[in-house]
Amino acid sequence: MSRQGVIMVFTGKGKGKTTAAIGMGVRSVGHARRVLMVQFMKGPGRLYGETEALKALPGFTVVQSGSDRFARKGNPDPEDMRKAQEGLELAQEALTSGGCDLLILDEVNVAVDYGLVSEEDVLGLLDLKPPEADIILTGRGATEAIIHRADLVSEVQEVKHHYQAGVSAQAGIEF
Repeated sequence: MSRQGVIMVFTGKGKGKTTAAIGMGVRSVGHARRVLMVQFMKGPGRLYGETEALKALPGFTVVQSGSDRFARKGNPDPEDMRKAQEGLELAQEALTSGGCDLLILDEVNVAVDYGLVSEEDVLGLLDLKPPEADIILTGRGATEAIIHRADLVSEVQEVKHHYQAGVSAQAGIEF
């Protein structure tokens, strides 16, 4: 029986989209599958607990394809656009060369919304998916075309958030 890969989207305003994608990646590694996670809009100069932990997990590669500052929506810095494009090119190479079994495009939906990469380029990347490979796209604001193209879409909704009670971002929770 051959494996049928799927395209999954984790979107919405709630917390946990990247965490869900990482969980799927860990599950894949448990089945001897190779995972590549390209993190858009996240740079190597900031400490993210998940990237530190995943360094110790063979078969799970994380590449940060963003800068250490926040991107500007609607008026992106050319450097942010260049790094996002490099992330897409890396993802394309991994898909077409068979370099991964699960490709996670972390925060790519936000990168599209901010104008760092085009929806057309992301959809073109999805068209390159080998039949047995899986792809996960995370980030709030997934476009209708990306949602339509996906096989599975989960929307994470915020019901309550500790920010509302004045609790600031904390290591191990937000980063």
